[in-house]
Amino acid sequence: MRKLYIGNKNYSSWSMRPWVLLTQAGIPFEEVMVRFDSFDAGSAFKQAVAAQNPVGKVPVLVEDDGFAVWDTLAIAETLAEQFPEKQLWGADPRARARARSICAEMHSGFGALRSACPMNIEASLPAIGALALRDKPGVRADLARLVSMWSELLAQHGGPMLFGQFSIVDAYFAPVVMRIRTYALPVPAPVAAYIERLCALPGVKAWIDGALAEKDFLDFEEPYRLARD
Repeated sequence: MRKLYIGNKNYSSWSMRPWVLLTQAGIPFEEVMVRFDSFDAGSAFKQAVAAQNPVGKVPVLVEDDGFAVWDTLAIAETLAEQFPEKQLWGADPRARARARSICAEMHSGFGALRSACPMNIEASLPAIGALALRDKPGVRADLARLVSMWSELLAQHGGPMLFGQFSIVDAYFAPVVMRIRTYALPVPAPVAAYIERLCALPGVKAWIDGALAEKDFLDFEEPYRLARD
């Protein structure tokens, strides 16, 4: 059975994407969680993951014969090719092109929001979110772009997910949804309703439940607090 190497569910936004995609799409896999200890070359995390791919980062999808695929977009594309019947990018060619465009936008963009609001599913940090919105124009711009993008897609495709049915796009934006919830970032009602629907999906809920069960605290992932509450 294929294996998916991931980091801590509470913190690892990149790991969340393929795990949710595989789980929600009903594609069998074995989870291999490699706990973050540090990202130094000699750390246990780096040594374990570097044995699976040369960049030493999660996620990594390893096939039965040991062939490894890393990077979330590469994993998503690989799964879409392996399971065409799942229509993971959707059925319509133009919708697929748009879906790839916005996943690529997420992959390379939204740096201000990522930096100011790291994923931390367990925490409730509305004060940190309010400060980020007040003091960081880039965070405001990133949030505005997300709201505009999601509002347009929901209106165009009619929900319940961004392209109608669950797709790679929803898995790809799930970590951003976690950030919006953790930092109480304000969004309009249709977007808030989408967030609730996404979080209620079995694949997303299972990841959230796993994150809450970890009860871990890594200070290098949480520069904004001294301990877990």
